[in-house]
Amino acid sequence: MSTQQRLQNLKLLRIRRINLTRAVKDTFLIFTGVAAAAFGLKGFLLPNHFLDGGVMGISLLINVVSGIDLSLLVVVINLPFVVIAYTQVSKKFAFKTLIAICLLAVVLAVAEFPIITSDKLLISVFGGFFLGVGIGLSIRGGSVIDGTEVLAIYSSRKTSLTVGDVILVLNLMIFSLSAYILNIETALYAILTYLVASKTVDFIVHGIEEYTSVMIVSDKSEEIKDAIVIKMGRGVTILKGKSGFGKKGHRNTDVDVIYSVVTRLELQRLKTEIAKIDDEAFVVENSVNDIKGGMIKKRSFQE
Repeated sequence: MSTQQRLQNLKLLRIRRINLTRAVKDTFLIFTGVAAAAFGLKGFLLPNHFLDGGVMGISLLINVVSGIDLSLLVVVINLPFVVIAYTQVSKKFAFKTLIAICLLAVVLAVAEFPIITSDKLLISVFGGFFLGVGIGLSIRGGSVIDGTEVLAIYSSRKTSLTVGDVILVLNLMIFSLSAYILNIETALYAILTYLVASKTVDFIVHGIEEYTSVMIVSDKSEEIKDAIVIKMGRGVTILKGKSGFGKKGHRNTDVDVIYSVVTRLELQRLKTEIAKIDDEAFVVENSVNDIKGGMIKKRSFQE
């Protein structure tokens, strides 16, 4: 066997190992997410006839009004969104989503959970929390157990609305319908449950140390670069730029633009270090959903 063939075999083996590790990790996250969501539903929301937002909120509302089994509703109502995911996202994502939804339906149908509390505030907060944990872990595993996100992505591509706009409009309709069919108090608690769930999803998916990318334009770029690398232990990328129009008028000199990514908790320290060196530096910040590689702190559940 030639050296080139051995290298090719090693590369294929590495790819298989990565794929296997990813598959095991995704399976664990989806199973754990389904268990958490089922606990939130059957331990808090369902026994007390509470609602949530999104497709799960629609399923819960129909369950409360008609008495149709929730496990059946979860599958039936989410099926159109699985089809949309198949055509708009990817076949793999749609397949994993279908498996996660069916698994949730099975757990809801056969598993028994103790009723934790009858306090309405605790039901809204912790029911939303566990449901959010379940949805967030499922997303980390490469699937969803609520088709709202899929619908929002599809609608944003077909209309001028953003993903956030679509989700907001859908939930406003659900909560308004809840207030009309049931009562205003139930709708208000449903809003609280949804807010807790959505914030929990953000925490699970993005983490407390949300990343922020920073671009810094300064005449003292070398000193700032050293401060970021040496004092903060973070990596930088130097981009070559040309000055245009600034406080001192038109300039045609070349300038080094520093690009770095830090966690939200490190952002103020970075600003302080920049201010120590050049308090007139031009700094641009942007939120980053996720990142891999480089000199960045690893976040929980990082891909």
